[in-house]
Amino acid sequence: MNMKVKRKTKVEIEMNKDLNYYMSLNYKIEIIEDKEEGGYALRCPELRGCITCAETLEQGLEMIEDAKRCWFEACIEDNMQIPEPLQLDDYSGQFKLRIPKSLHKTLAERSRQEGISMNQYCLYLLSSGANGSHGQKANVG
Repeated sequence: MNMKVKRKTKVEIEMNKDLNYYMSLNYKIEIIEDKEEGGYALRCPELRGCITCAETLEQGLEMIEDAKRCWFEACIEDNMQIPEPLQLDDYSGQFKLRIPKSLHKTLAERSRQEGISMNQYCLYLLSSGANGSHGQKANVG
């Protein structure tokens, strides 16, 4: 018995995505506490404009689900594309960066002084900047 399994095309898969499908996906939720007036603002950064406010965090988590539902319904009704949540597998861990020769020289010298590769040194600088020191200038150069 030779049975072939027909694989669905990308278009067929896209057509089968409904409200329940999108509601089941794990979208990132950002929670911002309003320390002056109390309450919380919640938003899904991958869903532009999907935001809600609530007095308690519990209410906010319920309300963001309702906001997502309304957001998805509007997109489906208007036949607009809905972005799916970003996954770690979507990133290779590599990117190419063009920098001035003078900065390249400075990074190479500093990494040599630290006794590590320039790649490791740049990773250290990027990590320290990405992990909370936003708005602060790196002391390079």
